[in-house]
Amino acid sequence: MALRKNESIEDYLECILILGEKKPVVRGVDVANEMGFKKSSVSVAMKNLREKGHITVSEEGYISLTETGKQIAEMIYERHTLLTEWFVNIGIDPKTASDDACKVEHDISGESFEAIKKYVMSQRVNCAGCDHYVRSNSK
Repeated sequence: MALRKNESIEDYLECILILGEKKPVVRGVDVANEMGFKKSSVSVAMKNLREKGHITVSEEGYISLTETGKQIAEMIYERHTLLTEWFVNIGIDPKTASDDACKVEHDISGESFEAIKKYVMSQRVNCAGCDHYVRSNSK
């Protein structure tokens, strides 16, 4: 199944956010390696994200999220981690939970996500690592 345009944008922004937390600088090659895409495909995507004002790219090729890019990335990452946690808590294997969360995170309404978030937060009891589900880029 081909990614919808916004889903692809959101995945790239989320990937840049996660890489930025792990590395001192993020480059196109890092995004390509993390997502398993060709460098040429990532280059086109980065141009698109730049034109939309979601990222900036320095002369050295370092990628940074703009404020709007960061807001989108953080929203998607929060959805991914919380949905993964919820799926794991109801008995789904962590890999499957993460993969399914990746599919749902783009389509769920704000109202439904907030209701799930409220429920998950109310159920947390000594949950070591609940905030630590790492995204698996299985697309």
